[in-house]
Amino acid sequence: MATFNHLLLLSLLPLVLSYPFYPPTCYTKVLSMARDLTQWAADLKRDPETSGCMAHMPNLYLDVHNACVMYKMRTYISLVEGLRQRRCAYTRDVRKLGVTLRQLFIIMSEKCHGDLVFTIYDCAALED
Repeated sequence: MATFNHLLLLSLLPLVLSYPFYPPTCYTKVLSMARDLTQWAADLKRDPETSGCMAHMPNLYLDVHNACVMYKMRTYISLVEGLRQRRCAYTRDVRKLGVTLRQLFIIMSEKCHGDLVFTIYDCAALED
């Protein structure tokens, strides 16, 4: 029995040590999602499959500390949903970008509303 307990403890030890000691906060979730979406949009503009219809889309830069980010996200969501070129608008990655961007918008506006603090109001900083 002691050997079983010892083996159980040794098998659970790496799991316990690898577990983060702090739970992710709303702010860290939003920061991570914004960083990922900025990179993802840039990748879609370079991807040969989607670059044709994504070329006219503005660059997406999401700074969660900028108060203009909500307006920028709403505009970009409208542009992604308005894509009409079949070969791009209906690809999984473009649709997923729009859905994930909408999720971030909802998280920022409803779930994390009190946790986020906009430190700047500079819409030009979010443009090209």
